[in-house]
Amino acid sequence: MAREDSVKCLRCLLYALNFLFWLMALCVLGVAACLRDHLNNVLTLTAHTRLEEAAILTYSPVVHPIVIAVCCFLIIVAMVGYCGTLKCNLLLLSWYFGSLMVIFCVELASGVWTYDEPMVQRSDMISLKSRMPHFGLQRYQWLTHAWNSIQTELKCCGVIYFTDWLEMTEMEWPPDSCCSNQYPGCARHAHYNDLSDLHQEGCGPKIYSFIRGTKQLQVLRFLGVSLGVAQILAMTLTVTLLWALYYDHKPPEAASTDPQTHNPREEQPKPNHSHPRVAEAWANTPPNGHTQIEMEQLS
Repeated sequence: MAREDSVKCLRCLLYALNFLFWLMALCVLGVAACLRDHLNNVLTLTAHTRLEEAAILTYSPVVHPIVIAVCCFLIIVAMVGYCGTLKCNLLLLSWYFGSLMVIFCVELASGVWTYDEPMVQRSDMISLKSRMPHFGLQRYQWLTHAWNSIQTELKCCGVIYFTDWLEMTEMEWPPDSCCSNQYPGCARHAHYNDLSDLHQEGCGPKIYSFIRGTKQLQVLRFLGVSLGVAQILAMTLTVTLLWALYYDHKPPEAASTDPQTHNPREEQPKPNHSHPRVAEAWANTPPNGHTQIEMEQLS
C-alpha cells in the first residue's frame, strides 16, 4: 500500500512538472520572438561595427534557431512524459529521461554563453551617425525602416540628440518617428512650434543599454535557470518512478525455492498392509514383485 501511494505521488508531481514545462517553453518562445524583431533592427543600424559583434555575442544564444528548436522539442518531450506517466510505460519514461538530459546540456551551454560580457563602450555609439545620411533614400528603404522602428520602440531621436538629423543629413527637421505623438508632418510642426513634442533622448545610449542587456534578456535567463532546476527535479522523479515500476514488474521467484512445494512421488498411495495375507505375501515377495501385489490390492 505504501509503494502504491508513493507511485501515485510521483505521478502527480510529474504531471505538474510537465505542465510547467509547457508554460515556460511557450514563455521563452514568446520573449525570444519579441527580442528577435528588435535585434534585427539593431543589427541593421550597427552593421560592420563593434556594436554588431557585441549585439550578436549577447543575444545570439537566446534567439538562435537551435534554442528555439530546443524549446519546441521540450513541448513534445513534456507530452511524451505525460503519456508515459499516465500509462506507467517504462520505455516512454526512459526516452523522456534521456531527452531531458540532452535538453539540459544544451540549455546549460547556452546559459554560460549568454553571460559573456560584450566588449563595447559608449564612444562606439558615434559610429551610428554614419548610417544617418542614407535615411529616406530609395535604395536604403530597409535602413529607413530600421531607423523608424528603433526611434518608435525606444522613444528616442537621433544618436545623441535630435539635432543629429540636421547635422548629418540635408533634412530641415527630424523624421516623424521622432514625435511622441506621431502623425504625418508632426516633426515639422514640432520643429517650428514646440520641440517638446520630439523625443529628447538619443538612440545611442538606449542601443548601448540594449546591447549590455535588457529586462527581456534577464527574463530569459531566469526562465532558463528555472527550466534547468525543474528538469533536474523531473529527471530525479523519473528515475525514482522507473525503479518503482521495475520493482513491481519483477518476475516471481522460481517455484522450486518455495518451501511448501513437495515431491509428487510422496502423494502416491501406499499399499494397505493391514490384511494378514497381504502382509505375509509382501514379506515373502522379492523387491521387484511388490508392484504386482500393489496392483492386485488396488483391483
